[in-house]
Amino acid sequence: MRTEPSGSGTDPLVTVPDTSSTAYATRHPITRVFDAFASAVTRFAGSPVAFGLAVICIVVWIITGPIFHYSDGWQLVINTGTTIVTFLMVFLIQQSQNKDSVALHLKLNELIATSRASNHMIGIEDASEEELRRLAAAYLQMTGATNVKEAAERHKELQRAEKEAKAQAEQAGKQTEGAG
Repeated sequence: MRTEPSGSGTDPLVTVPDTSSTAYATRHPITRVFDAFASAVTRFAGSPVAFGLAVICIVVWIITGPIFHYSDGWQLVINTGTTIVTFLMVFLIQQSQNKDSVALHLKLNELIATSRASNHMIGIEDASEEELRRLAAAYLQMTGATNVKEAAERHKELQRAEKEAKAQAEQAGKQTEGAG
């Protein structure tokens, strides 16, 4: 993770991935093209058409086995083809996954930070890294914490207080039942 300078010299947004993934870079035209390409490829790769094409390739390869006498070259074709496709797909899928992960975390932050969730986070997957980090900073500020560690400590304190209040309410309910 890259850290950006802030007042304390550390990045309080350590929970938001700061990646050089092209999904977040909106300034450079090549990265915008790669982002669009990766999104289109990952959508297509998960489609029934893509699955059907893969099955057809394998069936054709199997059928051609006797023609090529199951030679080393025949086996090399499927091995090389699947290796290349797998290698390239790893990067494309990871790029999309990084972007979706950040967006999902921000959506969850909104639900946690507010008692009533709004729908203005819908479609945030298309935001740039800078926009996502700015939103994360706003939610961190909502908690009144200066960094993620402090926010986590406050959350633990709230959980303890809620447990104590629940236990006291249960105790009061038992006392009321016993008196009645």
